Amino acid sequence: MTSGTDRPATRPIPHLTPAPLDPLTLGSTVVVAPHPDDESLGCGGTIARLRQANIPVQVLVVSDGSMSHPNSVAYPADRLRWVRQQEALNALALLGVSADAVTFMNQQDGRVLTPEQDGFSDTVLFVRELFSRLRPQTVLVPWQRDPHRDHRAVWQLVDAALTMTANPPRRLAYFVWLWELAQPADWPQPGEARAWQIDISDVLAVKKRAIAAHTSQVTRLIDDDPTGFYLSPELLTHFDRTEEIYFET
Repeated sequence: MTSGTDRPATRPIPHLTPAPLDPLTLGSTVVVAPHPDDESLGCGGTIARLRQANIPVQVLVVSDGSMSHPNSVAYPADRLRWVRQQEALNALALLGVSADAVTFMNQQDGRVLTPEQDGFSDTVLFVRELFSRLRPQTVLVPWQRDPHRDHRAVWQLVDAALTMTANPPRRLAYFVWLWELAQPADWPQPGEARAWQIDISDVLAVKKRAIAAHTSQVTRLIDDDPTGFYLSPELLTHFDRTEEIYFET
């Protein structure tokens, strides 16, 4: 990642100018992450600011992350699943979230259930019951058109659960892949959403340490699968920003 004067300038968001948002107004919050690491990439700074103010944060990680290196012999799926859970717990501890505030659903990486698949309704009930038990004031969830199959599936899952929830919490959508992969139609369209930005300048260093805790994703720790996933330093510059952006529909 870059730092200091090398930090990338904020790119404009099509159709939208984000307004400042005080994270303390979010209240108790549930962060829904498609994979272990999305919580740190998409909203690590917001999590840190909430926890610094002693506001409760719970994290739901939907997929097990076990397919980031599908051809690795040294890290088969069961081992990689464990590694990625530990990385998420380590990252969240840095952000101020304890292990007992983290839930792993362990859906298959790359195959998070969608509405047309068997088992989707059971998954929705699980999430709805979690929301009913935790009673968050705000839910942070991936943007519905973030350019990754699992991210879009998680938005569908949370949307279905919130539809079934009496007095649903506020929903703010973060994104991970829009800067890098978005087509014009993936961004919020005119009149579709409002954009907010949360200042994370005071906790950016903490966010960067949390991202770095996902060692299997940001280093070549797993070196026997050249086709495996890798968050390169160039990719990580998208997250070296003093603000985090959310969309609200």
